[in-house]
Amino acid sequence: MIDIIEIAGAMPHDAAAALERGDILLFRESGFALTGPECAMIEAGEAAVGLAKNISYDAATCEVKGTEMPPPGRDVLKNLMARYAVFARDLVHAVAPSYQPGLKQGRTSFRPAEIAGRETSWRKDDRRRHVDAFPSTPTQGARILRVFMNVDQAGTPRQWRVGPDFESYAKNFLPRAARLPPGAATLFALTGITKTRRSGYDQVMLGLHDAAKRDTAWQASAPARDVSFLPGQVWMVFTDQTPHAALAGRNALEQSFYVAPEVMTVPEQSPLAVLSRLTGRDLARVLV
Repeated sequence: MIDIIEIAGAMPHDAAAALERGDILLFRESGFALTGPECAMIEAGEAAVGLAKNISYDAATCEVKGTEMPPPGRDVLKNLMARYAVFARDLVHAVAPSYQPGLKQGRTSFRPAEIAGRETSWRKDDRRRHVDAFPSTPTQGARILRVFMNVDQAGTPRQWRVGPDFESYAKNFLPRAARLPPGAATLFALTGITKTRRSGYDQVMLGLHDAAKRDTAWQASAPARDVSFLPGQVWMVFTDQTPHAALAGRNALEQSFYVAPEVMTVPEQSPLAVLSRLTGRDLARVLV
């Protein structure tokens, strides 16, 4: 079962190895403090205008998308997300210094809306356990590492359900992971459906994601652990490896990273290595 590794004080030497097993690192005292205007903006619910699920910030362009909030509140949110992007990057460097040569920072997001009761399709319903795989953004084997923080001002916990381990998850759903027909990966890339061509790994991971979310019996019966993350807490997890569902909560920050497989501490435990072994195929190969 997936463990929650609490970290206080000095960083343990095996923190990266724990992440790569699929465990979750929990920082009860993050050291990331919100300013008075940031707290007021979150408490007032200003960022939820337009009811966007995620508001994104791109550090490369300093652009915020997904909210209709006008200045000065928009500027407060932008500054909060920019500061969090730096904080999350520094935290990953502290946890896993060896990742730095192969670490690519993705977008920062703020998630103001309450998860519980939100109506959406089964494929987009993050209340159903899944591992992350992006239809339009193939990773071609790069890992998806995410750093979350609960910043709710009313004491609302963010509730997750995690488990089982990745190999059990994969064995259960691999028979239902569809393959792309020849030429489809190239066509998707040429027409802009995907940003690059999918690898065999990307296609299998998408199949696992959809099969798990579609299977309501598995969602109800598969081994699981419920975890509550309180305001002020930060947690870090490889969301491409740890089956997870966000059941309830609001006002969370999130920073995504992509980690090259060659800088992994325990590469044989990566989803790419596990799926290649289970299928007997070279899943790193880009599809045509």
